[in-house]
Amino acid sequence: MALIEQHVDYHEGGQRFQGFFCRDDSYPGPQPAVLISHTWAGRDEFCERKARRLAWHGYATFALDMYGDGKQGKTVEENQALMGPLVKDRALLARRINAALAAVRKQPGVDAQRVAAMGFCFGGLCVLDLARSGADVRGVASFHGILKPNGLPPAPKVNARVLIMHGYDDPMAPPEDVLAIAKEFTQAGADWQLHAYGHTVHAFTNTEANNRAGGMQYNDRADRRSWHTLISFLEEVLR
Repeated sequence: MALIEQHVDYHEGGQRFQGFFCRDDSYPGPQPAVLISHTWAGRDEFCERKARRLAWHGYATFALDMYGDGKQGKTVEENQALMGPLVKDRALLARRINAALAAVRKQPGVDAQRVAAMGFCFGGLCVLDLARSGADVRGVASFHGILKPNGLPPAPKVNARVLIMHGYDDPMAPPEDVLAIAKEFTQAGADWQLHAYGHTVHAFTNTEANNRAGGMQYNDRADRRSWHTLISFLEEVLR
């Protein structure tokens, strides 16, 4: 195995974005690709570790940049300042993640017809909006994502198969949001599934999350179960 890693510049709306591209060049032929959308902190080592881990499974991976120039937040206030404008302007959010989708398709060794997307927290919201946009993507997987609808006119068709992995006690996605998104994707005719983990709150895949009172805590069991579910999902939609 020989992992190839590089930073890739791409553009949208006159702004530069910087993704992290990774693949194992020992796999023959064009590889299916997975687009990885980051948390509110920006594209960081957490996403790059996920990219490497999936590259070991034979996927070309692209950890995208929703903020531009690889910006990262270091505090709650900085994270909110970076994420806030995109949460308020979901049309802008959709344009940016669709630009990242176009960028991964252009990378060497990528099978442009076999692409899926996954995201964590804010990134989960982003990949769900990618599906909502009607993008030609095989599937999207959201880990403890924000589930609020985007308020935009619905696409004629949701092409992506949708996987939502959710902590049942997540205060950022309460039960009414879970029911609402199930109804939304059902009405859109989407092929969707939802896995809810009991006694589990937000950020359950992040080993550094340790604030149960604040609704964010790592859960090793939910982390392990959700990763196995992801691998099965990718095998289904990309192989």
